[in-house]
Parts: sequence; C-alpha cells; structure tokens
Amino acid sequence: MRVHLHPQRRTVEVDGRRSVGRLLAELGILPSTAMVIRRDELLTDGEMVEADDEIEIRAVISGGGPGAASSTRGSARPS
Repeated sequence: MRVHLHPQRRTVEVDGRRSVGRLLAELGILPSTAMVIRRDELLTDGEMVEADDEIEIRAVISGGGPGAASSTRGSARPS
C-alpha cells in the first residue's frame, strides 16, 4: 500500500494487509497523534487496510488560534 505522511511530505510503500494500529506501530506513530484516512473515510485502529490501498496519515495538532491562550472571553475573572 502507498502511505502518504503529512506534514512530513513523505510517501512510503508498505506490503500486505494489516490493521491501522499495526501500521501505525510499524511506522513508529502513536495512534493518539494521527488521523488515518482512506479516500474520504477516517479509519480507527482496529480497521484493516489492504495491500492495494492508498492511505493518508495526518498529524493531529491541537491548540487554539492566535491569542487563544491570552483570551479572556468566557473565562472567570477574580473579583
């Protein structure tokens, strides 16, 4: 299968059928840090990917927009 890794902009070839969890482990990627996508479908760790699949693995990035950490909107202010 062809695996596209983002944001690394790298593509690797992997032989054979395996679970998404096993694929991530073989690539050294923690499941909680990535989204695995086949066509337009988000896959879970237990789902199987086939040798002829084309897979995209995207890094999960969390955080707010500019100024999110310093925003006071919705936060409690001491009296």
